[in-house]
Amino acid sequence: MLHMGSYDEEPQSLAKIEEFITRNGLQNDIGKDNLARAHHEIYLSNPHKTPTHKFKTILRIPVREV
Repeated sequence: MLHMGSYDEEPQSLAKIEEFITRNGLQNDIGKDNLARAHHEIYLSNPHKTPTHKFKTILRIPVREV
């Protein structure tokens, strides 16, 4: 998912991904015990040159079939 905006607003986007996973009969494939890797992020914007509301981040959660 392409998240646009502040890093503080990412939980709302991650919730949408989790909803999509559940709705499509999939399961989050990252272990819940490994909280340091709850999801993957790819930063597309330079936070030193970009206004916060224009930050672009790819959020990714690996999935598997249930």
